Amino acid sequence: MTNKTLLDLQDEVDTYINGFEEGYFPPMELLARLTEELGELSREVQHVYGMKKKKTGEAIRSLEEETGDLFFVLVCFANSQGISLEKALTSVVEKFKVRDANRWTIKEEQ
Repeated sequence: MTNKTLLDLQDEVDTYINGFEEGYFPPMELLARLTEELGELSREVQHVYGMKKKKTGEAIRSLEEETGDLFFVLVCFANSQGISLEKALTSVVEKFKVRDANRWTIKEEQ
């Protein structure tokens, strides 16, 4: 398996979605889907790390799978809005580096 860039992933999702007449869902539908997927991820985190465990017979899905579902819908939203996830993430990482430069305790090099 080869490593893919964010651009590669956005292109792959775009090709997949544009293979259907319906194309991307409208923005509000995509936000609703993001909320749904975040809820599903939250439910799994609660099951694994929280106090509220799943009921007997309730399906257990992996955190990786639920994170992938959430990311897929986020990529769909970004693509539908012409957003480069690489540019967006790079920008926000730089913002955090500057804003939070002295907020946390820096690990000492060993």
